[in-house]
Amino acid sequence: MRYWLMKSEPETYGIDHLIKKGGPDIWEGCRNYTVRNFFRDDFKPGDMAFFYHSVCNPAGIAGTMRITRGGYPDPTQFDPKSKYFDPKAPLDGSRWLAPDVEFVEKFDQIITLADLKSTPGLEDMFVVRKGQRLSVMPVTPVEWEIVMNLAHKNQ
Repeated sequence: MRYWLMKSEPETYGIDHLIKKGGPDIWEGCRNYTVRNFFRDDFKPGDMAFFYHSVCNPAGIAGTMRITRGGYPDPTQFDPKSKYFDPKAPLDGSRWLAPDVEFVEKFDQIITLADLKSTPGLEDMFVVRKGQRLSVMPVTPVEWEIVMNLAHKNQ
């Protein structure tokens, strides 16, 4: 099993949208080749991911989700009405991929980026690195445990 951190703006698609879905949902619209390659090569059913709310105040980890389906052709690339439409996408769907995810847990409090930056053991976590702009990034098992301990320390 692998661990991931996946960013989304909560106004566009936040953890509450995933909860409301009530089952697996597509993680659509990623338009970065590194992320596409993660979806294609590395995402497997059963992997776990942090749901990170970005471009908001406070930005941070809102909870967890499970990968239920690895990368498959993102249908939004073919939909001219979608903001993720790509007129250059080949018909075989190989340009942009998307996985399916399902809700696991919403944390009582957002674990803020400041919290992550100040927590020993997370100094090398991709999300805290200066200049890191990917919307999907790997998380080590040790980082996963540290963050989960932060989430549950006051329960």
